[in-house]
Amino acid sequence: MNIDKAQKRLTKLHKRGDHGYPLIEIQYFGESTKLATKVVISFTQETGAQTFEESFTAPTDIRLDEVVQTTLLKIIDRAEAKTVVVKEQVLPLAK
Repeated sequence: MNIDKAQKRLTKLHKRGDHGYPLIEIQYFGESTKLATKVVISFTQETGAQTFEESFTAPTDIRLDEVVQTTLLKIIDRAEAKTVVVKEQVLPLAK
């Protein structure tokens, strides 16, 4: 899947809104607000359940990394997520 299709699909899933659990949340991190070098994807099966996280890093903008974006979509599909939240703001990396 090319990067444009992956980004469009993520945007479509996010815009779908809240449909309950399972829930996937995606948050980007970086040295600046313009360059995201890390992404954390969180999965919650149901209310009050433990949240599982996985993270990926890249030397360049991870939002433009086709392999990472495709991997995020595969995780969403396998989790059969009903709600996908993509936080657009790039947060600073913890030091």
